Amino acid sequence: MAGHEHHHPDHDEHSELSETEIRVRALQSVLAQKGYVDPAALDVIVDTYQTKIGPRNGALVVAKSWTDPQFREWLLRDATAAISSLGYTGRQGEHMVAVENTDAVHNMVVCTLCSCYPWPVLGLPPVWYKSAPYRSRAVRDPRGVLADFGLQLPETTEVRVWDSTAEVRYLVVPQRPKGTDHLDEAQLAELVTRDSMIGTGLPRQP
Repeated sequence: MAGHEHHHPDHDEHSELSETEIRVRALQSVLAQKGYVDPAALDVIVDTYQTKIGPRNGALVVAKSWTDPQFREWLLRDATAAISSLGYTGRQGEHMVAVENTDAVHNMVVCTLCSCYPWPVLGLPPVWYKSAPYRSRAVRDPRGVLADFGLQLPETTEVRVWDSTAEVRYLVVPQRPKGTDHLDEAQLAELVTRDSMIGTGLPRQP
């Protein structure tokens, strides 16, 4: 963060944890000692977000849409139902809309009011997604924001910005990379990044 010049050399040299992580762990320890939280419950929550909820779910949705035309049609017509059919449901994913990237259109997602985000398919939002600069610039200067992410699109490509709300969350379906006809769904899912499903990036090349 600009203007934040506060450093702790000891932490930098002897700990792999960031200052924020150290503070969170200290707070967790205090709350556990006082009996306000159950460490086992916290472990379950952490494990859930690391292994069951997150971008890997969205990547599997996208990979299936790349290989199954019927699923792709369903996803674009009724994303909530199509995504639910794969077991990815829950809070912040009740009303989903999938938007498809093409040669002519590139989609990008923002939440201008706060940080509405599709947890069941993308997990928790990255810090930059919640930042005021991203939320304000994404609608005023989307190409500038994409350039900041290192993504340069042809001038002929239309950039559409979708504003998430508490009612509707969006999933960008990026274009399948060329030269991937030999890959199966699991291998394709490895190419799908979180940012490509927000629209601030593209899938990896094989």
